[in-house]
Amino acid sequence: MKVAVLGAGAIGAYVGAALHRAGADVHLIARGPHLAAMRQHGVRVLSPRGDFTARAHATDDPAEIGPVDFVFLGLKANSYAACGPLIEPLLHETTAVVAAQNGIPWWYFHRHGGPHDGHRVESVDPDGTVSAVLAPERAIGCVVYAATELEGPGVVRHLEGTRFSIGEPDRSVSKRCLDLSEAMIAGGLKCPVEPDLRNDIWLKLLGNISFNPISALARATMRQMCLHGGTRKVIEIMMTETLSVAEALGCEVGISIERRLAGAEKVGDHRTSTLQDLERGKPLELDVLLAAVVELAEITGVEVPTLRTVHAISDLLALRSAA
Repeated sequence: MKVAVLGAGAIGAYVGAALHRAGADVHLIARGPHLAAMRQHGVRVLSPRGDFTARAHATDDPAEIGPVDFVFLGLKANSYAACGPLIEPLLHETTAVVAAQNGIPWWYFHRHGGPHDGHRVESVDPDGTVSAVLAPERAIGCVVYAATELEGPGVVRHLEGTRFSIGEPDRSVSKRCLDLSEAMIAGGLKCPVEPDLRNDIWLKLLGNISFNPISALARATMRQMCLHGGTRKVIEIMMTETLSVAEALGCEVGISIERRLAGAEKVGDHRTSTLQDLERGKPLELDVLLAAVVELAEITGVEVPTLRTVHAISDLLALRSAA
């Protein structure tokens, strides 16, 4: 199995290292000091499950790699539309693209069935710019339940979780999903093939849609948001509205809001990825988390006043931080 990791940051390098350990032919695409460190020393993974080093090929030029069986996308979703020159050299006729993103993916309604089949979500695929680069037919969905961070160039700190749920947009259990799952499991990860990954998407989104924008607006950690009475109530309302949209689209999350909040509180003083991006002056990945659900509420006729309010304020924050 030949795999390219496009955007080999904390999650991408971790997955690439695991697959390399399992014997896959792995190629990591990155840049800057992180790339230089991986070239010289490999990827060093520091984990409570055991440290290891993977010396996979690392480059900033996808043309060196050529076509692969799987492209694992470790890029932020707001970078997808511009990644064409990077991903094109990696594709052959049957290359699968595994999109490890939070929020609503560009392929969400591809082979969805029902009244919204084929609908394009404008906030995540504006004017079809993402679909033009990443054909929905290539997509394998991936919901990440692992927490990692770059401790330094070439060094990935694995904090918790090893589950990467994957699934086909058409809900089939395909050979390509089973092959990828087998390789991921051989590398020490959990990788269930879910018949309907959209349920997992909404489960993960339940936390991201609320904690991520609020953390950036309040400069607060997970624990701080959960312990502040007023903020906790706002998050509960945002989760309730999100569940209503999910249910209108036929999805079942299967977890109570109180349980979801309790789990978040246990994470402790963790800063969400959105807060980290804000602090580092990076673009905020809020369209796929918040704007998309507001858009889906419109097409399903669900009232989401609190999501709309938080979206308006956090959108202004994103615009100002990008200026």
